[in-house]
Amino acid sequence: MVTKQFTGPIDEADVRRADSLGREIFSDVANKWALLIIEALGEHTLRFGELRDEVQGISHKMLTQNLRMLERYGLVQRTVHPVVPPRVEYTLTEPGQALRVTIDGLCDWTHRYLGHIEASRQRFDDA
Repeated sequence: MVTKQFTGPIDEADVRRADSLGREIFSDVANKWALLIIEALGEHTLRFGELRDEVQGISHKMLTQNLRMLERYGLVQRTVHPVVPPRVEYTLTEPGQALRVTIDGLCDWTHRYLGHIEASRQRFDDA
């Protein structure tokens, strides 16, 4: 798969502009469930139930909505196998894998600074 670069007006890619396409995409993709789904898929191909088990606390409805959005944006590929009952699998596309690298960085940052953040929260809450 060849990733296409955006060639429209630069304002459309500016995530700081409220009316830009970039902001719309950023807002949709940067929600907690989408990030956790992308992280859970990783290098795997998973069925809906397996994905729901991996992302603890997500409802059936939220998983469905986020998978549809990620598929619409071309970050997740949905494959329906012609068997009875139908078997549906989800996997990350090339752009989804690229985003996962960024999410992995955020996960690493969380692990690295978890103690610092928790101590800061405790001081703040005690004040």
